[in-house]
Amino acid sequence: MRATSPNQSAGGIEDGEKAWETVLREVREETGLICDFLYSADICEQFYESDRNAISVLPVFVGIVDAEQAVFINDEHSESQWVSFAEAIEMVPFAGQRHVLKHVEAEFVNGEPIGHLLIHEMSRKI
Repeated sequence: MRATSPNQSAGGIEDGEKAWETVLREVREETGLICDFLYSADICEQFYESDRNAISVLPVFVGIVDAEQAVFINDEHSESQWVSFAEAIEMVPFAGQRHVLKHVEAEFVNGEPIGHLLIHEMSRKI
């Protein structure tokens, strides 16, 4: 699992883009990584934003990348590192984020994701 320290706000969905397309684009733009597979994590993160007086409900995606790919973070981040799920759970500040990480570890690392969750398979050009 990759953890990054952000310098700016998170990316958003551009006009005409689907949420999963945004994920693929943002991962590529922010880390240089290309996902071989993208899954719906079958879970949403939700939280209250007091400044907007709104409840946000966001789908969670799981991208699978080749471990040999080099990571190149863009200027939106100051640093990055590979960490275990246990370390990531200790790093995130919110209970909802910890819940999502535990779910992803259980369903995608300790278990095999069901095929219906596969959204996109990238074909690599070598």
